[in-house]
Formats: sequence, structure tokens, C-alpha cells
Amino acid sequence: MFMRFLLGLTRIIVGGLFIFSGLIKANDPQGLSYKMQEFFEILGMGFLDDYTLIFSILMIAFEIIAGVAVLLGWQFRLFSWMLFILIVFFTFLTGYAVFSGKIKECGCFGDCIKLTSNQSFIKDIVLFAMIGLLLYKRDQVKSLLKPGIAIFILVLISFFSFWIQFYVLEHLPIFDCLPYKKGVDIREKMQIPAGAIPDSTVINFVYQKDGKEVEFDAEHFPSDFNDSNYVFLRRYDKLIREGNAKPTIKDFVIISPTGADTTDAILSDPRQLYILFTKKVEPDNNNWLNDFKAITESLKKNERPIFAVSSDADNLMSMLKTAGIDIPVYKGDLVAIKTAARSIPTLFEIQQGVILDKWGRGDFKDAKTDILR
Repeated sequence: MFMRFLLGLTRIIVGGLFIFSGLIKANDPQGLSYKMQEFFEILGMGFLDDYTLIFSILMIAFEIIAGVAVLLGWQFRLFSWMLFILIVFFTFLTGYAVFSGKIKECGCFGDCIKLTSNQSFIKDIVLFAMIGLLLYKRDQVKSLLKPGIAIFILVLISFFSFWIQFYVLEHLPIFDCLPYKKGVDIREKMQIPAGAIPDSTVINFVYQKDGKEVEFDAEHFPSDFNDSNYVFLRRYDKLIREGNAKPTIKDFVIISPTGADTTDAILSDPRQLYILFTKKVEPDNNNWLNDFKAITESLKKNERPIFAVSSDADNLMSMLKTAGIDIPVYKGDLVAIKTAARSIPTLFEIQQGVILDKWGRGDFKDAKTDILR
């Protein structure tokens, strides 16, 4: 009786957690894609960067579908094995993040619920044990519904899992948990928060003695230290305790075509500015150009400034000119643009550094009406 209760409770927790995790990440599949790129770069697998969005969409959909399948008990042998393989993979990644120290956040629940690497690793260890129990007792789990009904529900869940992701890729995340949400003052977020605690560091010295490197800090000089037997090599600041003295928005910079830093001038401009942000030119994804052209023409008629910012400024300028769109194109930091523009591209309305509104590429048809309201 106890084992049956434990098995049922474990199914609810595991299935519910995978559904929750998948839905949170489905709100921003582009964010998981960027986190995958970070892992791949560290593991020396950067050649997979172009496929991370596909991997992200498939993984998110699988989490939701598998979570529902576990709750229903449908094809439990298959899904228990698949979840076990997945949690082994996740545990490896979070364990690597913890022990290498190269990744601070694993993106397990996206940007809305941030977990440190340690928290993610502990979560995966617990899940590993729970899924291991489900796998061990897999023959004792029976489907709650008839096969036809279970399949129908999973087909609907599969459709929803993919639809919601494609929707937010076109129209921006439904729940905006990023630093560039509406109402944010970019200039304020670029400053270190009041009362923030700085990193605690200690200066370490590295010397050479008898052909070997010897390291110590200013409080622990060797008793036999002198210039004759110790040769100075280098010094560095060693982090003892990490603080929180970091701005929410980092690396936000806008460089003019002449190479001048215009960030402060743009963020201080009292006019309503319209800025198109895109990380790179995607020739196969340019169905937004006609709508954007209509927006630029309307803004010019009403004497409202509009320009574009991209990490791929030259190619973007060429593409816009080919489409008959004549606006200035500035250069920006890739990481900042990836954070600001989850839909590629994204149009921002900014006044004195405050984000008044923004539209994903799928909303450009409506943006013209919104802008001229």
C-alpha cells in the first residue's frame, strides 16, 4: 500500500514538474536556445549553434508531452526510459556547470524563475532518484485512460506545445521576465543598484622558488621570503565571495555608422524614438519587411525618428536598402540585442531611455496603428 502511494505521488511530482518546466521555457524558447549555445561553446561544440533553436523547441515540447504521459500512465515503459535518459543528460550538464564554475545559471526554468547551478544540480539529483524509482516500478503503472482517449489528449498537448512556442517567437514572450520589458528605464538598469554588495576579493601573489610556482596572499607571506630566492611572476584578485553589485542591463551600446558611441544621446533624447533591434540578418525570415516598410514611411510622414540596431549592421543595411527601406543602421552588442529582441527582429518605442512599447515581427501589421494612435 505504501509503495503504491509513493509511486503515485512520485508520478504526480515528476509529471507536474516536467509540465511546469516545459511551460515556463515555452514562454521563451529563444532563451533556452541561447543557453544551449553557451553550453556548446564551453564544450567545444560551437558547430551546433545554428541548430539550437530546433533543439530548444523539440526539448520543450518533449518535456510537456512526457509530463502529461507520465500523469496519464500511457506507454509508461517507453516514457520512463526516455525521462531517465533525459535526466541523466540534465544531471551531467548541471553537474558540469557546478564543478567547472563556468556557468552561473542553467536556465532550467528560463528567465522567469532563475536557479543557480548548485540549485539546478540538487534538483536534478532529486529528480534522478524519483525517475529511477518510476523506471524500476514501471511495470506496476497502468494507464488511467483508454488508449484512444490518451492518444487524443497527447495529440492536443503536442499541438499546443509547438503552437505556443511558434507564437511567442513571432509575438514576443507572453510573460516578459527580461530586463527590457515595457516601462523599464534602460539608463537606470545600467547602473549598479543602491545598496548592492560588491565582490569580496583578496590579492594573491604568484612567485617562483626553486623552479616551482608558489602562491600566497598578503596575509600569508612565507617566513623565508626574500628577493633572492623568490622571483615574482604575477598577481591577481581571487574571488572570495561573490556580491550582487552588477547592473541588470549590461553591454547596452549603440555605435553610429561613423564609429561614435551614441548610447547616451539616444537614451537622453526627449522624442519618441523607434528602434528596430535584430541580432543578425536572416534572409529566409524576411516576411516582416513589407510591414516594416509601411511603418517607416508612416513615421517619416509624421517626422518621427526611426533607425535600426544590429550586431550585423552592414548586412542589415544592405537588406533594408534592397527592400526600399532607407533608415540609419547602427551597430550594437550581440548579447544585449539577443536579450532585448527575443523575436527576430523586435521594434521598440523608447523615450528618454524608457521602453514605452515593443512589437515582435508578427505584430508589425498592428504596430503601425499602435504607433499612430
